[in-house]
Amino acid sequence: MIFLNMGKTDYPISAQANLDPRVSARQLYWQGWRISDIARHLGVKPTVIYSWKNRDNWDGGTPMQRVAASAEVRLHLLVNQPRKSDADYKEIKNLFALMGGNMRKSEPSEAAVEIQTLGKAMPDNQAPPWEHTPPTIDNPPRERAQKREKVRDNRKKEHNHFTAEQIVRVQQIFREQMFDYQRFWFETRVRFRNLLKSRQIGATFFFAREALVDALVTGKNKVFLSASRAQAFQFKQYIIDLAEMVGVELKGDSIRLNNAATLYFLGTNSRTAQGRHGDLYVDEYFWIPDFKELTRVAKPMASQKQYRITYFSTPSSTSHQAYPFWTGEQFNDGRDASDHIKLDVSHAALMGGMACADGQFRQIVTLDDAERGGCTLFDRDQLLLENSPAEFRQLFMCEFVEAGDSVFALTDLQKCTVSSWDDWEDFYKPLAIRPVGNLPVWIGYDPTDSGDAAAMVVVLPPRFNGDKFRIIERHMLHGNDFQAQADFIRKAFDRFRVEKVVIDKTGLGAAVFQLVQKFFPQVIGVNYSLPEKYLMINKMHALIRAKRVEWEIDHKDITAAFLSIRTATTASGKQVTYESGRSKELSHSDVAWAALQVFYQEPLDGVISGRGSVDIY
Repeated sequence: MIFLNMGKTDYPISAQANLDPRVSARQLYWQGWRISDIARHLGVKPTVIYSWKNRDNWDGGTPMQRVAASAEVRLHLLVNQPRKSDADYKEIKNLFALMGGNMRKSEPSEAAVEIQTLGKAMPDNQAPPWEHTPPTIDNPPRERAQKREKVRDNRKKEHNHFTAEQIVRVQQIFREQMFDYQRFWFETRVRFRNLLKSRQIGATFFFAREALVDALVTGKNKVFLSASRAQAFQFKQYIIDLAEMVGVELKGDSIRLNNAATLYFLGTNSRTAQGRHGDLYVDEYFWIPDFKELTRVAKPMASQKQYRITYFSTPSSTSHQAYPFWTGEQFNDGRDASDHIKLDVSHAALMGGMACADGQFRQIVTLDDAERGGCTLFDRDQLLLENSPAEFRQLFMCEFVEAGDSVFALTDLQKCTVSSWDDWEDFYKPLAIRPVGNLPVWIGYDPTDSGDAAAMVVVLPPRFNGDKFRIIERHMLHGNDFQAQADFIRKAFDRFRVEKVVIDKTGLGAAVFQLVQKFFPQVIGVNYSLPEKYLMINKMHALIRAKRVEWEIDHKDITAAFLSIRTATTASGKQVTYESGRSKELSHSDVAWAALQVFYQEPLDGVISGRGSVDIY
């Protein structure tokens, strides 16, 4: 075979003859040949070579790109040779290494950087940069259309951006997945909605979706205020889930949509709430401490007439600061007697909704109302088994706990609540395998009795004198399988470094105590007596006064449990005692008694020391 010397590269005549003359001319030009010599060698006019040079922009691209293009031509020639020598295989290997090294080490060209940058946010009707520039070796003319489509397909989706089609689909999903009572909320176009509702009938879920739909259509901001940042995050998660259903990814602590509407998610202890404005949603306001301060901060957010206000909650106690707000009595403060109003806030009056004299639209939606409105999410018989009658009436039938004979005041109990996301973030990771790491915990357990529910609390005890007790978990178990209860306690040892276990061994609790004693011999057993009950209650009052006890604000059942402990008289009527929550009527107070057993392990003077394993008679 005859070879022609072309600079430093030898091309076989048979292969060279089959190359596109335009490619051969480009290769020779990059090797330093003059235009006239290339024309003479290929047998074409110099003007043709000049035309190819300008059209294909032979002087464009980086030096490494030109080397890679030459190597690619040579590699194709060698790969397609029918017979290859050892030298050919060695050269193929070297060319592959050359091209791979270039891809790894070379910096991206300015054009590539520009394409990558513009491709991320380039409008659909804007042409990419190569449509307006001469073609180069990395952008030949016949590939431009394909490259445009490829960049468009690979373009990173914009966060928080909804197209018109996606907005329509969000509206469809929202309307299709409503119960009748939710549709009534949506169609009640008033400025101020105030709703008392059953637990878990989808109020937070609905209002989160309503807010997103309205923000997309009107461009108005939304402000979500919740008892804690964790509860506010629930609003956010419902909104994120709905957006994902139409292929939109939402990002940011506050979500700013492409139409400039912003969704703010705030806990009530957040001072950043001030300065926000938009439609206001306040969730579970009957469980928010210092409700008056909340209203002071929240009122300015929706002052403009374009904004709407929605308060909704399950009931707590008639002693809560929000109760006069619900009954309308707050409206009378500072007004002449002639301007005072008196509202009928009974279920019979408000079940269908009512526009009230203070400008609020009030409605009560019980579990019965929700079921009549199409809600099929509940098993009523099971709920009646799992909740005491009093608890069922409060949580699902919208009845308030009457203030008066409770041992603990609701206002005092609410001072014990915190947002664990903010106040415990340095030591508490609820989703971790070991939520508090290697810190020691104490477990309080109030076992099941006839018709009762077993309660367990996990408490982070004080690490030094004067530190706080923190109830980090609480659990309720139903049934009287003692072994199952003991096994449940044992499982806590896998997640926590358990230092103490305190069990009420009154009656049937003795069986659980004996089973736990087998794997944790130092378990502490408690038998209640009137003096011990008195001391436990006093200990709790002391902790509250010293601000030395905390639990998550969203754990409303803990607050309700302490609230349900009441004074009573003994059968003889000669002594005052405390109802221990062993009756069906007050079974949910077991959580409180489980915690009180733990707190009692610290002496009344607050000096940390163990009380040891004791039986109290």
